[in-house]
Amino acid sequence: MLYATTARIDLDALADNLRQVRRLVGDRAIMLAVKGDAYGHGAVPVSRYLQDEGLVDWFGVATVPEGMELQEHGIRLPILKLSPCFPEELDAALGAGLALAVTDATTIEAVEAAAAAHGVIAHVHLKVDTGMGRIGCPPDEALPLADDISACEHLDFQGVFTHLPASDTVDDDAYTRDELARFTAVVARIQDARRAAGQPPVPLVHASNSGAVLAHDLTGLTLVRPGIMAYGYAPDPTRPSPVPLRPVMTLTSRVVAVKRVAAGETVSYGRTWTASVDSWIATVPVGYADGFSRRNSNVGHMLIGGRRYPVAGRVCMDLTMLDLGPADTATPPVQVGDEVIWLGTQEREQITADELAALMGTISYEVVTLVSPRILRVYEPTGAVYQIGSYRLPERLARPDDSAR
Repeated sequence: MLYATTARIDLDALADNLRQVRRLVGDRAIMLAVKGDAYGHGAVPVSRYLQDEGLVDWFGVATVPEGMELQEHGIRLPILKLSPCFPEELDAALGAGLALAVTDATTIEAVEAAAAAHGVIAHVHLKVDTGMGRIGCPPDEALPLADDISACEHLDFQGVFTHLPASDTVDDDAYTRDELARFTAVVARIQDARRAAGQPPVPLVHASNSGAVLAHDLTGLTLVRPGIMAYGYAPDPTRPSPVPLRPVMTLTSRVVAVKRVAAGETVSYGRTWTASVDSWIATVPVGYADGFSRRNSNVGHMLIGGRRYPVAGRVCMDLTMLDLGPADTATPPVQVGDEVIWLGTQEREQITADELAALMGTISYEVVTLVSPRILRVYEPTGAVYQIGSYRLPERLARPDDSAR
């Protein structure tokens, strides 16, 4: 291993979290969001593992290259691109067999034309905007657009979906209930029209992100789309989860240097930290280029030997300094080479993505997706490794039958 800073991915925890999803959703299909490289956990190995274990039914991605990467590395479960394609992306998307989101007459026509040119049937999901205000058709336009899809020779009308902006927020529970009611009413009109025309119902109806899976009625939905809960965190840390969730990612490094700093001396850029007494300072090869935000400067912590040590001074691009306390002994409390945890558990101490998010003024989603491509992902208990940013599947992750795919 050529880089001391690694991300350990606990596949058993990932599996347990998805079993909790299954407990909550019954026999509904599960689409795991693996966009953003599976929220920083490594989309290829995560998807391969979950496909092999039969724990999910679909994968959701944000970009065509994300879907292509999965397809090229042996993912045979269906993959939905959750937002519309630009016209120049459609050839690649159809070539990878992605299901595609459509939102208006223009996107429907573009997918129909591309599918006809390729001589294939494109699976499409109509996105309805029930309150997110991001993408999707207005509810009152959904039925005529559904009719447009049904009239297209090269389109398979596979799904209708929406996205919930506040399903994790207690104060907005009434809003989310109303939003789901509006959505199910739209779907009912579409299904009734199809029935009257002698067409089969649209099979996949989906709206539930992690917040809705954890806290809302799923009546009328045939598929759910968990994201952050699968990786071990509730979308709102102040709202207790009805099921136990286990963080999947642990971020580790090692102490690269220890030095004595005299009282009055400063540490790091901008001289924002000054030793009040003679102090031991440890340097760790982790910085904002690894995903340890500069907002942790002078307020964050890391764990060494089961103890919390505060960040001393500004976080650098590649290095962070820790205040080990007064240098009142000849030997520092930690040594070069000692393990450092900057996300995860060490003995009885824990640093969570929720804690880091609070310091950064953000959410746990951003904390884990910020983890840098240069950090090697190590998958436990398999021992497989994965380097993000390469389409080449590392040898230890490959299966013997890959050559036949």
